[in-house]
Amino acid sequence: MKADKTLATYRRMRAQPLWRLLASANGPTVMGLLQTHLYDAERNLPASIFHERIERELERLRNLGEDWPQTAQAYVAGWLAEGHLERRFPAGAAEEEYQLATSTIEALRFVSGLAKPHAAATESRLGLVIDALARLSDDTNADKASRIARLRAEQRRIEREIADIEHGVLRVLPEAAALERTREIITLADGLAGDFRRVRDQFEQLNRDLRERIMDNDGNRGEVLDSLFAGIDLIGESEAGRTFSAFWRLLTDPEQSATLEQALDQLMSRPFVAGLDAKERRFLLRLTRTLLEQGGMVHDVLQSFARSLKHFVQSREFLEQRRLSQLLRQAQRAALALKDEVKATETLHYTLALASSSLRSLSQWLLHDPALQALPARMVDGDAAPIDLESVGELVAQSEIDFRTLKANVRAVLALRSQASVADVLLAFPAAQGLGSVLGLLALGSRHGELAANSETVAWTGADECRRSARIPVIYFLKERADELA
Repeated sequence: MKADKTLATYRRMRAQPLWRLLASANGPTVMGLLQTHLYDAERNLPASIFHERIERELERLRNLGEDWPQTAQAYVAGWLAEGHLERRFPAGAAEEEYQLATSTIEALRFVSGLAKPHAAATESRLGLVIDALARLSDDTNADKASRIARLRAEQRRIEREIADIEHGVLRVLPEAAALERTREIITLADGLAGDFRRVRDQFEQLNRDLRERIMDNDGNRGEVLDSLFAGIDLIGESEAGRTFSAFWRLLTDPEQSATLEQALDQLMSRPFVAGLDAKERRFLLRLTRTLLEQGGMVHDVLQSFARSLKHFVQSREFLEQRRLSQLLRQAQRAALALKDEVKATETLHYTLALASSSLRSLSQWLLHDPALQALPARMVDGDAAPIDLESVGELVAQSEIDFRTLKANVRAVLALRSQASVADVLLAFPAAQGLGSVLGLLALGSRHGELAANSETVAWTGADECRRSARIPVIYFLKERADELA
C-alpha cells in the first residue's frame, strides 16, 4: 500500500494550529503560559487582566535570562493570529475576553497525557471495554429467547449478591483499584467537557457554510432558501445539531441529573478519595456544573445561530449581500481582463471622489447645555475611593509607564540607603509622568518590595501643573533585593 494518502494527510495536519504549536521552538513556554492562565484555573480572562499576567510571566522569564523582547500584547496578538487563542466579546462585557482555541486544548491534553501516561492495560480500562461491548451486543440482539436468558442470568447473579450481603459477605473494591477507576472516569469526563468546544466549532462552520451557499446561489430559490422559508431549522437538524440535542436532553433530564448528583455525593464521602490530588477532587466536585456550563454555552450558540440565519433570510438581508458579492466578482473579472493591458506602474488618469455626509439642516443637531445637568446644591469634596494593589495592577496594564527609568531611580536611592519607600523615591526623583509614575512604583513595589501595615502620603504634579497628593500603603524597597530591579 502506498503512503501517498497518509503523507498528504500529515502534511495538511502539519499546517494546522495544533501541530504548529507542538513543533514551534517556543512551544513548551507558550503552552505552559496558556495552560496556567487559561486552562488550570480559569477558562477565559478579560484582555487587560490576561495581558498583565502574561507581562509578569515574561518579566520573570527575562530575569532568568530568556529572550522575550516583545510586549505581552504583541505575543498575545501573535498567538491569536496563529489560531492558539480565541477572542470574543460577550454580551454586557466591558472588554473583550480571551480563551483557548479547541486545537490548543487538545494539544495541552496530549502533552499532559505524555507527562502522566496511563499504566498499560489497566483493569478498569479493560472493564470499561468489556462492559461496553457486552451492552452493545445485548442491545443489538434481536433474538427474544437469548435476551430473556441473559436477563434471567443477570437476575440470578443479583439475587446471589443480595444473599451474600445479607449473610455478611460484602465485596468492596480495593483502594488502589478504586483510585484507578476514578482517574479513568475523570479522564473520560474531562474529554467529554472538551467535546463541547468542538461541537461549538462545528456549529460555527455550519453557519458559515449555509450563508455561503445562500450567497453563491444565483437562482431565485435555492435548496437552503426553500428549507429556511419552509421553517426548517437547518442548523438544529444537522448531524451535529441532532447529536447535541440528544445529549443535552440526557444531561438536563431530572432523573439522570439526580442520579449523577447522588453518585458524586456518595463518591466524595468514600475514604479512598483522599488518595486523589486536589485538582482531581476539585474536578469531581465541579463536574455537574462544568458539564451544564459547557453544554449551556453550546446550546445558546446553537439557538443564536439558528435565529440569526432565519433572520438573515427572512429580512432579505441576503439579497443585498448577494448583490455586493456579485459586484465584487464582476470587479475581479474586470481586473483580470485588464491585467495584461495595464501595467502596475502605469498612472491612471482617474479621480476618485471621496464620499462625505451633507447637512440638510442645522436644526437636526442638538447642542449640549451643561446647565441642565447642574447640581441644585453646592458641590462638596467626596471621599477618595479605596484602591488596592490588584486595582493598581489593572491601571498599570492599561497605561504606558516608563518602568526602566523608575527601576533606575529605585536602584539609585537604594545605593545610598538600606531601604526606601515609594515616598522616599519620589522625594529624590519627582514623578515625571505624574500619577503614572506613582502607579508604576506601586506596581514595582508589589512585585519586588515588602508591604508594611501603615500608609504614607505621596505628592506629584500633573500635566495641568496642579499639585496633587494621595494616601498609599507603605511599600519598602530593600537593598538586598535591588538586583531584581536590574
